[in-house]
Amino acid sequence: MDPAPAPPPPFAVRLVTGGGSSPELALLLRSLSAARVVALDAEWKPRRRGSPAAAGTGGGSSPASAPAPAPPQFPTVTLLQVACRGGDGGEDERERCEVFVVDLLAVPLADLWAPLRELFERPGVLKLGFRFKQDLVYLSATFAAALGGDAGFDRVEPFLDVTNIYYYLKGHDRQKKLPKETKSLATICEELLSVSLSKELQCSDWSYRPLSEGQIQYAASDAYYLLDIFDLFLQKITTEGKCSSTMELNSDRHCSSTVIECSSSGYDICSGGYSMSIVTKYSEKILLAESDTKPRSSRRKEKPKLATNVKCKDKVDCSTEWQGPPPWDPSIGGDGYPKFLCDVMIEGLAKHLRCVGIDAAILSSKKPEPRELLNQTYKEGRILLTRDVKLLKYQYLASNQVYRVKSLLKHDQLAEVIDMFQLKISEDQLMSRCTKCNGSFIQKPLTLEEAVEASKGFQVIPSCLFNRNLEFWKCTDCNQLYWEGTQYHNAVQKFLSVCNISD
Repeated sequence: MDPAPAPPPPFAVRLVTGGGSSPELALLLRSLSAARVVALDAEWKPRRRGSPAAAGTGGGSSPASAPAPAPPQFPTVTLLQVACRGGDGGEDERERCEVFVVDLLAVPLADLWAPLRELFERPGVLKLGFRFKQDLVYLSATFAAALGGDAGFDRVEPFLDVTNIYYYLKGHDRQKKLPKETKSLATICEELLSVSLSKELQCSDWSYRPLSEGQIQYAASDAYYLLDIFDLFLQKITTEGKCSSTMELNSDRHCSSTVIECSSSGYDICSGGYSMSIVTKYSEKILLAESDTKPRSSRRKEKPKLATNVKCKDKVDCSTEWQGPPPWDPSIGGDGYPKFLCDVMIEGLAKHLRCVGIDAAILSSKKPEPRELLNQTYKEGRILLTRDVKLLKYQYLASNQVYRVKSLLKHDQLAEVIDMFQLKISEDQLMSRCTKCNGSFIQKPLTLEEAVEASKGFQVIPSCLFNRNLEFWKCTDCNQLYWEGTQYHNAVQKFLSVCNISD
């Protein structure tokens, strides 16, 4: 059932790589000027500790002759993703949604600065983002470095963070502070939209050209689905009629004073007669202070490097392999049902295993101790799957039940595990487990009426599903609802291929 690995997204992506009279750039600027809601995201090359770029030094000279480290610098933003929607937000406008991926290494920044600044500050356009303040800091620094110190950006208003929307839809008490550990965008999309965003390309080199098709689709999805989340927000406001001035969607204690009051101009962007003045009751501002524009040196202390001729006692043999039989093997008293435990480095593999009907657990702790992982592995008769070679040295504690996954991408990892452990996957097993909690589904599908009743106060079912003849399923453990939509059928086809199942 959905959620499932994201199929090709339901939108066309326009890659903007030219300046001046470029038709793609011209269309982008027209869309920005006509938009009433704009979703924004940005990408930059990840910076790794210890690299010359991160340290700010030349990297090749000896310690004695090395120059003084240069001041730390912000990463250069190389990609800007923009999803635009104008009009009243109805179905026709959804179809006319424009999604752009702007290559900032190819488009002259001078052609973009004024339109972007005007967009960021235009009161009649609601801007959406996910923790966008850091993106704005890096984006401002990128433009300032290229065009001069005054060419940065210092504000975005009105702005609405989808994290706040998420907690609003989940019924969070707005009188209380939001949890410190906020949800990831992938988690929010999965819980609210039943869309599984792959984050395999999140740390790819965004400065390398040409961009792959996967990178372009990944980047575009991060902006596009912000609009879908916003639609759920409007749907709930419309359904419940909660539009009183006392209901403000605050972000955290630093932003509670920046809520924008009702506008008398009434920019119509919502269905059902709602105006921009209502939407802005839930919005805020992003304001960059002077301290935000100055990079800070990392507070982490670099560990001293060992000389190359010093032998490390704890050095692990990376060639160490798992050796069978697996703990579920009937010949050694197992029940014949494969069970795995995936560490935090490969949580995506756990969801793929669940999609093909395999029991794959994940520890709730984000930083579990090795013994915690191994204790659960041993007690529950699982095999621990990891990318961390250091865990292999603990194999003796779990009766040789640790396997190091070599592949990087989730589909390749799934194929590797299926091949290594000779897993037999049938078509009936596909999409038979909950990708959220690893639970199983009830034996019969729910009707639409039963699904709507089960979702009350727990999950929002998109209204576009009401007129479709779909089957709904409910997890017996966490009560998450799923439906056999387009993503389900696309995912089934994909997993049929990965698992070598004849359709």
